[in-house]
Amino acid sequence: MKAVQIKTKIISNKEFHNHYWSLEFDSGIIAKNCKPGQFVEVKVNNRNEPLLRRPISIHGVNGTKVRLIYKVVGIGTQSLSNINSGDFLEVIGPLGNGFEYIHKPKKIGNPKTILVAGGMGVAPLVFLAEKLKLSKPLVLIGAGTKNQILCEQEFKRTGCLVKTATDDGSIGFAGKVTDLLKVSLRQGAFSEIYACGPRPMLKAVAQIACENNIASQLSLEEHMACGFGACLGCVVSTKFGYKRVCKDGPVFSGKELTW
Repeated sequence: MKAVQIKTKIISNKEFHNHYWSLEFDSGIIAKNCKPGQFVEVKVNNRNEPLLRRPISIHGVNGTKVRLIYKVVGIGTQSLSNINSGDFLEVIGPLGNGFEYIHKPKKIGNPKTILVAGGMGVAPLVFLAEKLKLSKPLVLIGAGTKNQILCEQEFKRTGCLVKTATDDGSIGFAGKVTDLLKVSLRQGAFSEIYACGPRPMLKAVAQIACENNIASQLSLEEHMACGFGACLGCVVSTKFGYKRVCKDGPVFSGKELTW
């Protein structure tokens, strides 16, 4: 479906971790038609400063409720954090192309899927995990230290097996999440890798997937302006020329991207 522009009531907007916020709004039309990997453009206040809307990945859906998570890092997200429950928010969505996936039960002996999340890359992957819960994917979460690990319990509530990796070894695997991915691939049969996180992590995931002859889908994190593909401000290089993250992505095949 085409994206819609709506003014919706905020159900909740609260800090759930240091500088990380969870926002939930009511929109039956977006909830019904969005898929994991898509995003919305949010007008963070009623003023013209900042001018541009903020792109935020859809984190989950419950009935007509749509969940987002974001990190307060600048004037836009700081302004968004000041919005209260009951206030109204202008939203455009769903936008972009999300993950392609098959929702089916896991059978003994079938290859599993792996979800690899780095930092805020957990945002769209929790939504995807909810859709894939019958196939019981393995989830790998990476961060610099244990205090930066996000959404571990949310993944576990979907029934996923969750493993963590920290650069400083403060929890879980000691090292990068891509190193944990290599270890995991040696320990089992896997059919596809879904990933979202920083660009260096995604580049490494794409290379690892190629080396192991496994399909991969990567959700890119890029600065966006319009969100519709008109401004060409978020283009990335692919084997088929430049493509727009907001319009052609944000999810791309790992084999398609050139780094």
